[in-house]
Amino acid sequence: MLFHELAFLYVFMPVTMAIAIWAGRKDDKSLFIYFLCAASLVFYGWWNPVFVPLLVMSIVSNYFLGNFLVKSRDASRKKAFLFLGVAANLLVLVVFKYLGFFADIIGDAFSAKPVVLQLELPLGISFFTFLQIAYIVDAAKGETVRDKFAPYFLFVTFFPHLIAGPLVHHRSLISQFSQKMTNATENLSVGFTIFVIGLFKKLVLADIVVYWSDAVFNGAANGVAPSLVDSWVGAISFTLLIYFDFSSYSDMAIGLSKMLGIRLPENFNSPYKATSIIEFWRRWHITLSSFLRDYLYIPLGGNRKGQMRRHVNLMIVMLLAGLWHGASWQFVLWGGLHGTYLLINHLWGSQKLIILPKLVGFLITFVAVVFAWIPFRAETWDASVLVLKGMIGLNGIILPVHYEALLPSAAAHALESLGVTFSALTVYGGLTQLISLGMLLVFVWVLPNTQQIMGRYDVVLEKRAKPVPIWMCWKPSIASGCVVAVLGAYLWMLGLQGKAGEFIYFQF
Repeated sequence: MLFHELAFLYVFMPVTMAIAIWAGRKDDKSLFIYFLCAASLVFYGWWNPVFVPLLVMSIVSNYFLGNFLVKSRDASRKKAFLFLGVAANLLVLVVFKYLGFFADIIGDAFSAKPVVLQLELPLGISFFTFLQIAYIVDAAKGETVRDKFAPYFLFVTFFPHLIAGPLVHHRSLISQFSQKMTNATENLSVGFTIFVIGLFKKLVLADIVVYWSDAVFNGAANGVAPSLVDSWVGAISFTLLIYFDFSSYSDMAIGLSKMLGIRLPENFNSPYKATSIIEFWRRWHITLSSFLRDYLYIPLGGNRKGQMRRHVNLMIVMLLAGLWHGASWQFVLWGGLHGTYLLINHLWGSQKLIILPKLVGFLITFVAVVFAWIPFRAETWDASVLVLKGMIGLNGIILPVHYEALLPSAAAHALESLGVTFSALTVYGGLTQLISLGMLLVFVWVLPNTQQIMGRYDVVLEKRAKPVPIWMCWKPSIASGCVVAVLGAYLWMLGLQGKAGEFIYFQF
């Protein structure tokens, strides 16, 4: 079920919130937990009920394994069962997500074409698998307790984060389920406002750029080489699209949780404002970065075994981060690019080279991120190459045909002598399009983000967003209530049209 589809907006959300808030205000939270467990299974099974048993089996097996690891005092047995548990979780992930990819690699190596059963990818499998790997690892380290089954079940299935995160830690979420709900009215108003902001990003802002992005990348997938202008329009459009898409999901997940009196971790903190690639990864998909640091980078040795080993560990983590996003060399390339960026960033800092002005660092970081998004979005290596060549002018520099009449003849001839041609463009839409892209860039570069706007309230765990002046923060009033109500009504009507597609991160 999608947060912006008809069934969720008009049925699931109001019914679930009404019952859960009523149950959550009771001294005994058992009904609250049981109801949300059932509601979350309905939410997950709405897309394809066939995968509900897989989710339940994963939860049951990891729960009992975690309890065994907590109780066990035999270090060798604990280590063996932890290895088996992690391997079993990864095996399920490999079977559903990576089997075809690995089979293709083996087939290419031996010039064969292995026959592999093509399985549909269960929604959110990477997320709920990683959550539970973290749980059993912490159980083996003695960093968790024997939780009751229902709270653990809800920790994994809690519908706001089940499909696309954030990757919330068990310690920070399970304990909240047993706390009596207070300030229900404030939670509802604040959470609903955050949800509406996220819905606006998805149904309005993301919708502006999705067609420009698709036109360039789908054309490249079919062998159409985009020109310089079209390539940059498509690349910037996707850069904005994935920002609004992922930011909107993060906002809606936090808003829905807040309405239920639950705080999730902040997962998105204006990453395009970063002045270095290191800072970018502290702002983009924050919970995934934390997970990879705690459960992969540090166990590999982190930075404790010398600079060279640190760089190797960092590259391994980023390559696996790319592979986590999808079973394709395109995603591995994306991870490799970001790994390379991070190595350059660290080397630049360690060698104490010239300190770049923040504006220069910001521009270099943004352009580097834009280029890295190309293989992330392109369907094939050939499509990536076509778009990348277009961005550096190797596919030709074409200006709209009517521009020739606006230029002095000498200037037009000079441009033509440099290889510039005047012809029709497939994606570039003129001044209106440039103004739209410019305004959206201002939105992500300048305006405060959702967590800053909601700075008066305790909305997320471990606030990371830099506070803004209090006058810029939202507060409940008749005026703000009317704005949220009107905007919400408009967005609910857009939901009836069913225009927006799935969230990009649903495929992971």
